[in-house]
Amino acid sequence: LMEAGATRVYAILTHGIFSGPAVSRINNACFEAVVVTNTIPQEQHMKDSSKIQLIDVSNILAEAIRRTHNGESVSFLFNSVPL
Repeated sequence: LMEAGATRVYAILTHGIFSGPAVSRINNACFEAVVVTNTIPQEQHMKDSSKIQLIDVSNILAEAIRRTHNGESVSFLFNSVPL
């Protein structure tokens, strides 16, 4: 991407499953940042790479579960969740 003219490259992942040499590859890649959610523990990966950044989705998942359990609209969350 950098060779094609990109000035910054970001990777945005829902579930950061980093196995084997993945973190080392991230560190050696041109990524400005690799952004993941906390659906999988990332503490060690974040210690091993300053490029890995975390978005906490626990509150929205909890609210989605609560709404589903109570028969409420989950689609409400699409327009009502602060970023």
